[in-house]
Amino acid sequence: MYIVNGIAYAGEATPMLKVSGVRPLPGTRLWVRFNTGEVRVFDFTPLLSTAAFAPLADPSVFAGVYIDYGTAVWNDGDIDISPEYLYEHGTVQNSDRPA
Repeated sequence: MYIVNGIAYAGEATPMLKVSGVRPLPGTRLWVRFNTGEVRVFDFTPLLSTAAFAPLADPSVFAGVYIDYGTAVWNDGDIDISPEYLYEHGTVQNSDRPA
């Protein structure tokens, strides 16, 4: 059991998922290391048709990824994606090095 803001929850508290390492890969893929130590590769191709992520189709914009408060961001924070989404939709990697 754990307590947050005066509310008791059953089970164990899970730490907030954060991005601790990120690198752009060829083909609008993103190598991501999480604060859990896990590594995944996320393919942005399906999201590039949405207005929010369309600017990432430009390789120079995509290459400008960086981490801000545990989140992958671009364009001075104008574009971001949640660590949870990257984790849930990323492909598990056996190696800690970018593909």
